[in-house]
Amino acid sequence: MMRLPVSFRPHALLAATGCLLAGALVPSSEAVSAETAAQDQSHGQVVHLFWKKEEIYDHNRQTVTLTGGARAQRGDMTVDADTLVGYLRPKQKPAGTATTDGNGSQAGGDDDMELYRVEAFGHVHIYNLEDQGWGDHGLYDVDKAVLLMTGKAMKFTTPRQLMTARDLVEYYPHTRVSIGWGDATVNTNDGKRITADIMQAVELSDAQKAANRASQAPGTEKSRSGNLDRAYGWGHVVIRTERQTATGDRGVYLAGPELARLIGHVHVTQGQNQNNGSQAIVNLKTGVSHMLSGSSNPVQGLIVPNETGK
Repeated sequence: MMRLPVSFRPHALLAATGCLLAGALVPSSEAVSAETAAQDQSHGQVVHLFWKKEEIYDHNRQTVTLTGGARAQRGDMTVDADTLVGYLRPKQKPAGTATTDGNGSQAGGDDDMELYRVEAFGHVHIYNLEDQGWGDHGLYDVDKAVLLMTGKAMKFTTPRQLMTARDLVEYYPHTRVSIGWGDATVNTNDGKRITADIMQAVELSDAQKAANRASQAPGTEKSRSGNLDRAYGWGHVVIRTERQTATGDRGVYLAGPELARLIGHVHVTQGQNQNNGSQAIVNLKTGVSHMLSGSSNPVQGLIVPNETGK
């Protein structure tokens, strides 16, 4: 029987059903804003792995495969799937550390391996204390502190919001940023729907949530915006409410004041009434839109008699 690294020996408290691995978290991706970056957490919390059936350790590929239903957990972030594949590499040694033993042979061994990536296959479910995501295939990049989700019926939920996308959903747990690629949609419980080719949703920080709770008068209704702070859209942006539809090439939605700004080929439609311009600020709470002309494009409008509101 192949000897497994000490890091992969079953933890005594888990009764031979899991193992404990050291992990690292480092930021980020060029595809997202600087808000997704996190500090280097190479010596932070460990990654726990659990499984029900087989553990297959491939020394040549430096992988460990867990089958029959498996779980990877780091802090409050958990990845569940039918199968998990953990990717290993030698730990980086501090400068000046000896790399050979007294006989000139390479020092260290299996105990010097660390986990840097977890790939999930089949019925993938990622979640923390507030957010959840589902898909057919997932990748947890420990180095970059990012979760990637693909597959059919892929979706990601936060309290009072739901994000879906056709091609890919990224999630940055430390900054609570989610990004959808391909027909990305954010739906809110109060009837708003935001779609775009690419959508980035940013949740409120813990400090913002605490400030909102402190400023809320006793007995008043909770914020209708939930945990969403803002959403950015690129390409064929569409914002829909019960009464109004606004479209543009790109835009941003601020959940607190319920304001949206759209730029490029903007159309705001309510019933048969339509205004066109290069920019617009849309108040989704009142239904009032302010059309802004560009350097060469005038604002245009079509007003149909007997239509109420604007």
